[in-house]
Amino acid sequence: MKKLIFLLILLFLLFFSSGQTYEEQSLIPLFEDLLTSKPLESQLKKIELPYWGHTISVEERGYYHFVEFIIRKSAHFFLFGLAAIGFYAILPRNTLHFWLALLCTLILALADEYHQQLTGGRTPSGQDVFLDMCGAVTFLSVYICIKRIMQKTLDPSKRS
Repeated sequence: MKKLIFLLILLFLLFFSSGQTYEEQSLIPLFEDLLTSKPLESQLKKIELPYWGHTISVEERGYYHFVEFIIRKSAHFFLFGLAAIGFYAILPRNTLHFWLALLCTLILALADEYHQQLTGGRTPSGQDVFLDMCGAVTFLSVYICIKRIMQKTLDPSKRS
């Protein structure tokens, strides 16, 4: 039951955030208050990221917008990684368990982008779906590896 509640809370957070406009979600005012000294600016100036046919950088967007971009895209990776683990945890165990969790996460990522399309001031992105799925595969793979290592460590009969 706890696993289902975790997944439902995560789904609610995703649905809520994708239903907000960019302005409602903007972290820029917060950063302007908290990061007045612009920490790591000299290091961040060296980074240029291709995205939607544009180059995202401190020089192109400014320090605060660049930091916000990094946090937003990290949130995609992190939240959909957690969603994949949530799906994996509640789905019935079978040989397709891993793939079913990824399929559920893909459907969620596509639905999230569609929901963003319906929200004013938001643009759906195939690159975000790709990023979501990278997070899902990464988190799920690490989760399964850690789970197997722990099982071998705790169960002496499984040691080689």
